[in-house]
Amino acid sequence: MKKGGKIIVFSVLVAIVYSCSVKKDAFLNRSYHAVTTKYNVLFNGEQAYLKGLEEIQEKHEDNFWKRLQIEPITFDESTIDTKVLTPGADFNAGGEEENKNLTPFEKAEEKAVKAIQTHSMNINGYEKNSQIDDAYLLLGKSRYYTQRFIPALEAFNYVIVNYPKANLNYETRIWRAKANIRLGNEKRAIQTLRLLLDVLDETEKIDKSTKEQAYTAMAMAYEQTDTIQKVVDYLKLATTTNYNKEQTARNMFVLGQVYSELDRKDSARMVFKKLAESRKAPDRFRIRAEIEYAKNTPNDSASIVVLARMNKLIKNTDNRKFLNALYYQAGVLEEGRNNPEKAAEYYKKSLQAKHNNNYQKTYAYERLADMAFEKEDYLLAGSYYDSVMQVVSKEFDQEKRIRKIRRKNKGLITLRQYEETVKNNDSILQLVAMTPDERTVFFESYIEKIKKEDEEKQQQLLNLQNFGNSFGGGASINSVANKGKWYFYNTQALNFGKAEFQKVWGTRPLEDNWRLSDKSINTVENVSANAEGTKVNTRYELSTYLDAIPTDEQVITNLVLERNEALYQLGLIYKEQFINHALAIKNLERLREVSTDDKLELPISYHLYQVYKEQGDIAKSNEYKNIILQKYPETTFAQIIKNPDVKLVEEKKEDEILNKYKEVYYLYKENKFEEAVNEIDNFSSTLQNSNLIPKFALLKALAIGKYQDKETYKKALEFVAVSYATTEEGKKAKEIIEQLNKT
Repeated sequence: MKKGGKIIVFSVLVAIVYSCSVKKDAFLNRSYHAVTTKYNVLFNGEQAYLKGLEEIQEKHEDNFWKRLQIEPITFDESTIDTKVLTPGADFNAGGEEENKNLTPFEKAEEKAVKAIQTHSMNINGYEKNSQIDDAYLLLGKSRYYTQRFIPALEAFNYVIVNYPKANLNYETRIWRAKANIRLGNEKRAIQTLRLLLDVLDETEKIDKSTKEQAYTAMAMAYEQTDTIQKVVDYLKLATTTNYNKEQTARNMFVLGQVYSELDRKDSARMVFKKLAESRKAPDRFRIRAEIEYAKNTPNDSASIVVLARMNKLIKNTDNRKFLNALYYQAGVLEEGRNNPEKAAEYYKKSLQAKHNNNYQKTYAYERLADMAFEKEDYLLAGSYYDSVMQVVSKEFDQEKRIRKIRRKNKGLITLRQYEETVKNNDSILQLVAMTPDERTVFFESYIEKIKKEDEEKQQQLLNLQNFGNSFGGGASINSVANKGKWYFYNTQALNFGKAEFQKVWGTRPLEDNWRLSDKSINTVENVSANAEGTKVNTRYELSTYLDAIPTDEQVITNLVLERNEALYQLGLIYKEQFINHALAIKNLERLREVSTDDKLELPISYHLYQVYKEQGDIAKSNEYKNIILQKYPETTFAQIIKNPDVKLVEEKKEDEILNKYKEVYYLYKENKFEEAVNEIDNFSSTLQNSNLIPKFALLKALAIGKYQDKETYKKALEFVAVSYATTEEGKKAKEIIEQLNKT
């Protein structure tokens, strides 16, 4: 190499080395570090940051049934990371292997730290690298999205204090306010943002993008303080700039929801209509705005127009992702127009929509259940309420609405059990009452019926198999010439076969005996061999059914008692829980006809007296009133009829006894066992006909067991077990005695 060339190369190397120094305040040094920071380290950090934002948006799922979050982030407080990186720390201390497992935000933070460590040019207290403030802002935002808000505040404060004239100073102030909001410092955030909007804007004229972010952050802060009118004011301001289309649409939607919550339906409709007609808004906000517009429309002539809009949206194939919500809202509108059949059809379509979520399903099932309940079809209502409980997630399991459904369904479950008991026992008792010839005729007819049904199902299965074989027969699967002719290559034939299969068999899981909806009836178990060794289906044998009819008198008596108890409980449930007088009367009157237990006459008569009185049937009410007064004049029921105020006095007395029980129980919990026993003995003389007497007796026995010997304890428990055998306290005492005998 010539001497001149060597000099040039040497000069270039010296210039590069000289420019790498962060201690020299020269144009070359500043330019080198600014360019390297911006287009190398920070560029990679910003790309990682954007990737992290995409992941957050994908994970976050808006629940349009509730007020949306103004900032769409789902923070999980249980996974807050405690790792904090500072510009002076060594991020790579764990080695390259640990580095590979970093989240996008952690990678962004790593690049920001590297930019600050490697390229900061702090000379005489002034930063000469114009990109370092960007690095600190990236550092703070990365920490914000990893829920480390205090370290994020440190980064934001560093920018604000050390770079007061930076072009991103205002944006950093907004991020600092958001971090304060997340930390519960809403008032401080509001003060910061007011300074930005009211003071700085007058002198420096903040750009529209920054204003939009500031207004949105201000709405977030006031939302935390429950100052709802301020939330409205700042959301309205945030929607005027329309700089960020996604956030603007979200702000408008939340504004409409707030108006709806405040019962300002006209304002809500105006906002939702504007959003629905906005071409710039994302589809999910436009379609949901249409639905919210429908929700806020009164049930008058305008609802017809809204329903037409719903149907138009349903027919648009671009809206298939939203069919579940569109069908549901169409059902609500039809129900409001007093068209329950059409409404139920829409609700079922909502449930069958391909794109769906469980929370949406809870509302559709609830509507169907409520409609069935209003029609007094309690069994169907119960099955729909069951469906609500099956699809609801743990996240919403304790919602007030779900808790109410759970309570309602609990009563319906009990109702179904009693209805099944009455139905099954009636069927068995009906067979018991038949003569042998009548039973034979009945079951022969039943066997012929199931034989015919089985033959039809077998024929349908054969037809389906023959249909499949007609496409391609035994041709080779791999033959190119036959491609599209074999059954499973022919789309039209495959779809037809699938539709026919589901029409006949419904949706069946892939398992053994898939044809049986009731797996308790196993085809193997139903086949047995006769004397000649020939296999026969026991379902077709007359003896299978005749032998199952009970003949033991005790069993038959138990069936009658179970049926009668179920009728009594059904009468009470319909009377007390569901306020259905007709069904209450039906069950209680039937029980009165079939019951031979004289002990039931009094309570049945009293409940019928009350129901008929509430119905306004004075004649029937007086009939049962006279039965009680003439046959049972000394009973509590008779006293209540003669003097209704007696019941109130009894209730007040029961409350006093309950308060005394609580006092004694607290003595027991404080280990004052002898004192508790003495209190019970002194108070027991005043106890008469109280439901709490067994509780006092058991508590006394438990207290005795704490300070006296085992035999005395057992005697006290035996007294409770014998005296109150049918109560929960008596059963509990018996269990304790059994445990003591084992030890």
